[in-house]
Amino acid sequence: MADTQWLQQQAAFTLERLLPRIEPLFTDSKKEIQDIFFKRLQDNFFDIFQLLHALYGDQYDFFYHMEKILAATAKMYLDRPPELHKLDAKREKNPLWFQSEKMVGAVGYVDLFAGNLAEIRNKIPYFKELGLTYLHLMPLFKAPEKESDGGYAVSDYRIVNPALGTMQQLAGLAAELRQNGISLVLDFVFNHTSNEHPWALKALEGDEQYQNFYHMFDDRTIPDQYEQTLREIFPQQDPGNFTYVQSVRKWVWTSFRSFQWDLKYKNPAVFTAMLEEMLFLANQGVEFLRLDAVAFIWKQMGTSSENLPQAHQIIQAYNALVKVAAPAMLFKSEAIVHPADVAKFISWEECPVSYNPTMMALLWETLATREVKLLRHSMTRRFDIDNRCVWVNYVRVHDDIGWTFADEDAAEIGINGYDHRIFLNQFYIGKFPGSFSKGLPFNFNPVNQDMRISGTTASLAGLEHGIESEDENYIEDALKRILLIHSVIMSTGGIPLLYLGDEIATLNDYGYEDDPNKKVDSRWAHRPKFDWDRAKNRNDDTTYEGYIFQGLVKLIQIRKQTPAFAVGTTQFFDTGNPHVLGYLSNRKVLVLANFSETAQSINRELLAAYTNLLNAALDLISGKKITLGNELDIAGYQFLWLSYQAD
Repeated sequence: MADTQWLQQQAAFTLERLLPRIEPLFTDSKKEIQDIFFKRLQDNFFDIFQLLHALYGDQYDFFYHMEKILAATAKMYLDRPPELHKLDAKREKNPLWFQSEKMVGAVGYVDLFAGNLAEIRNKIPYFKELGLTYLHLMPLFKAPEKESDGGYAVSDYRIVNPALGTMQQLAGLAAELRQNGISLVLDFVFNHTSNEHPWALKALEGDEQYQNFYHMFDDRTIPDQYEQTLREIFPQQDPGNFTYVQSVRKWVWTSFRSFQWDLKYKNPAVFTAMLEEMLFLANQGVEFLRLDAVAFIWKQMGTSSENLPQAHQIIQAYNALVKVAAPAMLFKSEAIVHPADVAKFISWEECPVSYNPTMMALLWETLATREVKLLRHSMTRRFDIDNRCVWVNYVRVHDDIGWTFADEDAAEIGINGYDHRIFLNQFYIGKFPGSFSKGLPFNFNPVNQDMRISGTTASLAGLEHGIESEDENYIEDALKRILLIHSVIMSTGGIPLLYLGDEIATLNDYGYEDDPNKKVDSRWAHRPKFDWDRAKNRNDDTTYEGYIFQGLVKLIQIRKQTPAFAVGTTQFFDTGNPHVLGYLSNRKVLVLANFSETAQSINRELLAAYTNLLNAALDLISGKKITLGNELDIAGYQFLWLSYQAD
């Protein structure tokens, strides 16, 4: 990057030169509106300039594109509804509002959960009953009817899938959710569009401007050179990374599926176009934007084209521009990569919010092994992030489970990463002796024996197996496992995220095997329609649905009443028992979680080294005072949230 002083001079010169071109856009706006915009622009312009200069400064038309980017930002700011301008001001006064212990999220598909947006709106009382303050609706934009990758092949970012509703209904839903204390979260498919997007259709018509929106090649020469260092994401469904399009006689870069065309961010016109789409969604009332597949957005010969520095610069530039036009909206990264690379996307300047895929994977690893050492060791090394940021901690989402722990973390405690993944895959597809799981393989790679795992939380945790075997003890253990792993995401600091359906112990749905458009994708086993008839049992704790629903609601209520569960310091420590996970939340609540079916004990003196729990504590879960003897006993799959109580 060029010398900082020179960049500051160039930034000042550029802003001075471009402001007269932007100011006429504000002719009909109130002075207060103008002043806010230009103050934010001044505050963020150096960051914007240096990032865009690093990406596009070597292009002859750089200043032309700078003007286009600023004009787009201004226009979208001016289009922002007054109530969202008020929300911006509120969030600017309390920028870390999302770190509260009251933040509890859920994620699901509109059609599978409720049918359409109107019905989602009718389910707001259900969300409040559950205790949600954050609702992530899976891709709901216009997409190809047959091949949509679950909505991740977007045909238009400004049109809602007609089967789900309209953009006007989405904005109305966002407003009503906000009035009920719930923030709307949407996906922004960052890396690619569908091959039916207007940009792609113009490219298919031969429009060179839009062909330059994508990576298109006349023959295989350059793709073959790239392919040497790229990995296959979907080796079963779409091997390779390029697709031949007969109608234009070109090869198109398609990292994921043949109908998902990778965008060419080396073209600044793509940057501007995607900025406009992003800010359009912000103006509908979206408060969190999940950036899908962020690791893949920049391509470079001779590399894996994942996690490159330019990918971070692009997101940081968008972040700085959003702070000007719509600061109430925050970015959430989705980078299911090596833990060290996941962490690179997390910062106040890039993505203040991020999924925690390592914790998710290792919660399941710990259930399988009954040993907490890899989870504890990895979290000790990798849980701490920028104190202005927050993890989204989850047990399951719509996607498969990949074993995304770091091999070096495993090696440090004597575990061979490759062998351990083979074991975990066999365990969770039910082929390892003693397995309780009914998971399914996803994208098995015969070359390296790799695969990922599909299945609902309940089926993976043993409930389906228990019901089939009619074994009440087995069922009881499965239900306890479900609550145990959810107790960890509720109490480690961050935003806990439920996958809608898990709260009523939904089992695998094998009906996808009869659908020709879904049968090759086992992930549809854990994407069934929400069973509202089963949900009627949620208040009866003698049913599976009620036991889990009431258990989760109780955890959520306790969490929201306990300031110690706000984002802060989470200290993992060795409990001296291989089966019991221990950590301190903000040095005020001691959490102990037994990942074994059998009772375990912890030495009192060991606990005293980490906390002032010398004599007695209140267990927030049971509401009972616990007096510590020489040993603290913990039942099988029990978890304790211990708050210090003075005598």
